[in-house]
Amino acid sequence: MKVTFLGTGTSQGVPVIACDCVVCVSADKHDKRLRVSVLIEVEGKTIVIDSGPDFRYQMLRAGVKNLDAILYTHEHKDHVAGLDDVRAFNYKQQSEVDIYAHKRVQEALKKEFHYVFSGNNYPGIPRLKLNTIEDGQPFQAAGIDIIPISVMHFQLPVFGFRIGGFTYITDAKTITAEEKSKIKGSGILVINALQKEKHISHFTLEEALELAAEIGANKTYLTHISHRLGTHAEVSEQLPEGVFLAYDGLELEV
Repeated sequence: MKVTFLGTGTSQGVPVIACDCVVCVSADKHDKRLRVSVLIEVEGKTIVIDSGPDFRYQMLRAGVKNLDAILYTHEHKDHVAGLDDVRAFNYKQQSEVDIYAHKRVQEALKKEFHYVFSGNNYPGIPRLKLNTIEDGQPFQAAGIDIIPISVMHFQLPVFGFRIGGFTYITDAKTITAEEKSKIKGSGILVINALQKEKHISHFTLEEALELAAEIGANKTYLTHISHRLGTHAEVSEQLPEGVFLAYDGLELEV
């Protein structure tokens, strides 16, 4: 299985006009973080987790030629806003793209992209097939076995996903012992680490490191990184053995 980080940042982590912090003006490519998303290629299938505002460019940059499914963690704009650009894959593949999401997230997509689900199927709109992820119920996407992991983003339920020995979790603040048991045994764990300061809905760096130690994966990669966390080079020097900052374009063989 090949994993490619399409984006490792947040809306706070993308270089923006009028932001002159050391990360946003950094010349280091590791500090150029688009909104968080990951590409998984396994058994000839291509699955993406989340399609944020940078989705189109991320897919072009990664050279993705086909798309079998998108898994959604939750409905926040920085994770769903690029869904319209699925239409290019519809055209190339001449087929729908499978969307996997909780019912609540599906309702949010129907509101945000109402023209897709209105029943007026005029030419060119995205062609999507909605599939429901049930709490605690393993499922298959493109024939690949996936275990959903329920975490809390302050008061909003969010899904993480485990595929074989790879677990991907973003926008988490708390995880129950029961859900942690689904993560243990992962060879590679990806978790969010927004910043060093306390935050109401995201793991801080300290909290992410505590979870990494508890899970004990062979390697842990930190994602959903704000510019407040610091530069890639600076933070990397502070991390314990086996824990790494992910960066856009990073590829892993799992």
